[in-house]
Amino acid sequence: MAEGLKKRGQKFVRKFSRASIKASEEGKEHIKENFLKRLSHIKNIRLLVLEWVLLVIALILLAVSQAFWFGESYATDAYIDGGTYIEATVGRVNSMNPLFATTTSEKILSKLMFATLTYNDFSGQPGPGLASSVTYSDDGKVWRIKLRDGLVWSDGEPITNEDVLFTMGLIQNPLVSTIFTANLENVKVAEDENGYIVFVLPSAYADFVSALNIPIVPKHILENVPIKTLVEADFSKSPVTSGPFNFNAAQDTNSSDDEKTIYLNANPNYYLGKPMVSSFAIHVYNDKDAIIDALNAGSATATAELAGEDVEKISGTYYKRLSGVDAGAFAFLNNSRGLLASADFRRAIRQGLKMSEIRSAAPGTTALNFPILKSQIELEYYPNIPTDNPEEAKAKIAELSGGEQAKLEIATVDSGYLPAVAEKLAENLRELGIECTVIPYAESQEFVANVISKRNYDILVYEIELGSDPDPLPYYHSSQAKSSGLNLSNYRNTLVDDLLVGARGTMDETLRMRKYEKFLEYWATDVPAIGLYQANMTYIYNKNVQTYNENNVLVTALDRLLDVQNWAVNKGTKNQTP
Repeated sequence: MAEGLKKRGQKFVRKFSRASIKASEEGKEHIKENFLKRLSHIKNIRLLVLEWVLLVIALILLAVSQAFWFGESYATDAYIDGGTYIEATVGRVNSMNPLFATTTSEKILSKLMFATLTYNDFSGQPGPGLASSVTYSDDGKVWRIKLRDGLVWSDGEPITNEDVLFTMGLIQNPLVSTIFTANLENVKVAEDENGYIVFVLPSAYADFVSALNIPIVPKHILENVPIKTLVEADFSKSPVTSGPFNFNAAQDTNSSDDEKTIYLNANPNYYLGKPMVSSFAIHVYNDKDAIIDALNAGSATATAELAGEDVEKISGTYYKRLSGVDAGAFAFLNNSRGLLASADFRRAIRQGLKMSEIRSAAPGTTALNFPILKSQIELEYYPNIPTDNPEEAKAKIAELSGGEQAKLEIATVDSGYLPAVAEKLAENLRELGIECTVIPYAESQEFVANVISKRNYDILVYEIELGSDPDPLPYYHSSQAKSSGLNLSNYRNTLVDDLLVGARGTMDETLRMRKYEKFLEYWATDVPAIGLYQANMTYIYNKNVQTYNENNVLVTALDRLLDVQNWAVNKGTKNQTP
């Protein structure tokens, strides 16, 4: 059988071979008959062939030209990745640990290098940051957060609940004084079995989400650092970071003073996306004049340190953008110092002030009479505040001074309009028969420690953040009249304490309004502070860069950095989708 299959296979191969040879010969004959023999006829149709060749060439050229022409129309100049954004600031950099950021320069570095649990979004409302969710109990006393997945430090280590608990522990440590201590007073913090960080408050707080706008620091770097050396530790000079930019280097730019430049690199692991600019530099100058010189020399991209009228001193390609912020300047009257302990004396001072004259030292700002903004909550009732009656006030001050000349010392910081406003206030007080001196301090940790914390002043002219939510408790509750608190007037009134705690804890908007209206009555009567102006931020920046979106609602001047990952300095050509 096998022999039969073999013979049949051989027969098939011979047939297939003969068929192939035949097909090949027929193909050759076909090509010869229908192609080669007809080549001689081309000369008879050569003009037609030439026309077709030229037509094909023309079509090809037309297609190439069209692609080039329309490609140009689809191309556009756009901002692209790369380059360095340089912002000029005033205020020493003593530490880059975000928990101790007190100067403007330190606060900007904190925002650039460290992400926070929550943050103010584009509408100015608080929302999740490092936290993927923030929830609270019906009574407003228990708050829970869950961290986002995949968060990492700049050294590659994961950001975990342990880092959050460690940071909260540092803030609550009585041996550590941070700018966030008041946010967590008497708050219990722990991790539950489901991986949530749980905050248990001593009383309801409707806007506790804003209090969680706190930068987190790495436990694996700082857990073995002695508490007393936290400010001076290596981490404060070369931090491991979590924000849009990572620390690169610090360079002293002038050996005779505190001028320096901090260089940062874009963080490819930033949870909101890698920034477009490759690097961001903070150049710290000694004063505004040095910043003006830097802008004129083209050595800085932008600054938020200058006032509107300073633009006239700047030449070159710069724009000015004025953005309102929820912050205000006040004259805080120290209720525990001498004659200022008398509410009658404080009322006499306010009555004698020419407020329009004082506010003229801050051109372009909005008058601020109360510690609650209308953008925060629209109250139906505001108390009357008597001013501009110098003669009656002067007589009252003389009477209360007991025949001796009253003496007051005004402290302020050398920033923005504050020195000029403080001097105008001093002039008014001198006209009322009060001997008055103004001391402008450099904004620094020393100023906070030696002046603010110790309440080492009679009057403090200072800007404070008011926030998107009305909550004056940190500035006027008796519990905050201490070195770690923000009650800058040392004001104490138990009825006010009850109103502020009640307003903070209620979810009923109408009841909240009534409590704040009553608080303002006491505030106007007791005069712990005098409202001066609502702050604006003047941002001066190079015309050729892309900076923060002008439609963003800024609660603080630092909120301009909310979309810093979209800032850009380089331009290139990009094709648009037709």
